[in-house]
Amino acid sequence: MKKTLIIGASNNPDRYAYKAAERLLAHGHEIELLGLRPDAIFDKTIDTQRKQYENLDTVTLYVGPQRQPEYYDYILSLKPKRVIFNPGTENVEFESMLQKNGIEAEESCTLVLLGTGQY
Repeated sequence: MKKTLIIGASNNPDRYAYKAAERLLAHGHEIELLGLRPDAIFDKTIDTQRKQYENLDTVTLYVGPQRQPEYYDYILSLKPKRVIFNPGTENVEFESMLQKNGIEAEESCTLVLLGTGQY
């Protein structure tokens, strides 16, 4: 199973970040949550402080490209195997930075990847 950090986590069931958390757990993946407001969903805390995580496989982004620069150094420091740019989060500049650091940048949808068994 792939330990995944959701950046842009939300307690709103209508948000795709919430749905991704729900589906990742349903598929047996471990999740960590980072959002703007402290809360909890599915017995997991939505952190507002950036923490270092061990053995992180994937970061899945639910923040737009205009807000991503503040996360560049943080995500690079986590050294995930890949970063998923969900629809609306595509960012050529950051994708290039990731690839130069040996991190896979994938423009995709976490929910679709899970639904089709490609996660």
